Amino acid sequence: MTHIKKYTMTVIGLLLLSFIFTACGQQPAAAPASNESSEEAAEADSGAAEESTQDKFLIGMSQANKGEPWRQAMNDQIAAAAAEHPELEVVFADAAQDNAKQVADVENFIQQGIDLLIISPNEAAPLTDVVAKAYDGGIPVIVLDRKVLGDKYTMWIGADNQLIGRTAGERVATWCEEQGHSPCNVIEIRGLEGSTPAKERGDGFREGIAGNANVEIIASQNADWLREKAIPVSQAMFQANPDVHVVYTHNDPMTEAAIISAEAAGLNLDDMFFVGIDALPTPDGGIRSVIEGRIDATYVYPTGGAEAIDYAIQILEESASPDKEVILDTQEVTEENDEDIYAQFGGQ
Repeated sequence: MTHIKKYTMTVIGLLLLSFIFTACGQQPAAAPASNESSEEAAEADSGAAEESTQDKFLIGMSQANKGEPWRQAMNDQIAAAAAEHPELEVVFADAAQDNAKQVADVENFIQQGIDLLIISPNEAAPLTDVVAKAYDGGIPVIVLDRKVLGDKYTMWIGADNQLIGRTAGERVATWCEEQGHSPCNVIEIRGLEGSTPAKERGDGFREGIAGNANVEIIASQNADWLREKAIPVSQAMFQANPDVHVVYTHNDPMTEAAIISAEAAGLNLDDMFFVGIDALPTPDGGIRSVIEGRIDATYVYPTGGAEAIDYAIQILEESASPDKEVILDTQEVTEENDEDIYAQFGGQ
């Protein structure tokens, strides 16, 4: 009996020790496997966090106005590029050249919870604060064509308006010299005052004509980029200044308006030089106008619409940090190359 009791007590003791070790988790052989599994799980979680799980993105596109064919082309190119990516939804807003409305449009986009803002500002200063608000709120902002003040945006995409204006000025200076006009009288029809392209195209043009002292800007007036507004503006300018050799306008629709007014005023168009900017490859665009002999020179001004969507995808889906400024190329269009450039850009 004594041996049995001792054996029983030994078994009970061993069972108690086993219970204590189990409860305390003291299982040296199993611990490394458990820790390794935890580390692998943590690494997997970390890797998953680096990849966006979002499969839909909402983009707000705030357009300065749709009254210009060039701006409608920008919207169309954005829509076409986005249609290639089913994960993107783009909502458009037209400010109709109203700064207050464009501010409200952007505020509305922010309230909608957009993932990215594309904006082509009507004017720089009035849109600066609301663009900064979106940017400071964590919304990536792509500014197209016209600029805002400061640097509170993700990136700007556009052509070099100063260069375009300067190249146009140099072309005019050469033409005036070839024609022997002294002085060579120029009227300028400008874009919207307060918009950066209007200032840059005007400043660049003055740099370009500086090489010919005989070139003189005798009148300059804004028509806000709009063909319908440029008709009465140009009519009044020709009436006050009938001795005109060159008409320089900040976009092709205003050039076409000036041609209509010059014809109505009885001016000899064959003795005049008409210069515009935009060169859309459309049936009513600037390149066809050069081909048909109305506009003498125009300059390709890319909308940046397709590029904006390309960069939006990089920003939203790849967490990319693009360059702050992307400058698009331009080309001069004259009778020497008009057909080639029309074909190059898909004109029909």
